[in-house]
Amino acid sequence: MVLEKLISLISRLFFLGAFLLFGLALVERLAFAAGYTLLFVGPVTGGRLMEIAVVLLVFVIALQLREMKVEIKKRNQ
Repeated sequence: MVLEKLISLISRLFFLGAFLLFGLALVERLAFAAGYTLLFVGPVTGGRLMEIAVVLLVFVIALQLREMKVEIKKRNQ
């Protein structure tokens, strides 16, 4: 039971983090179009933030599929 709660918490945090990164990437792109930047770190650009957000979302999808598999196993027993 504790592991399920931990997985659920991690999934929610990754989901929230992914959308925050996605929003920051959009704002950075708009600022860059206007000639400004929000990120003062060299190699991190808006595109890189979107890539990181997608990786987090892939992990969330994997965790959700795992939870669904466990639930289906419980129902079939």
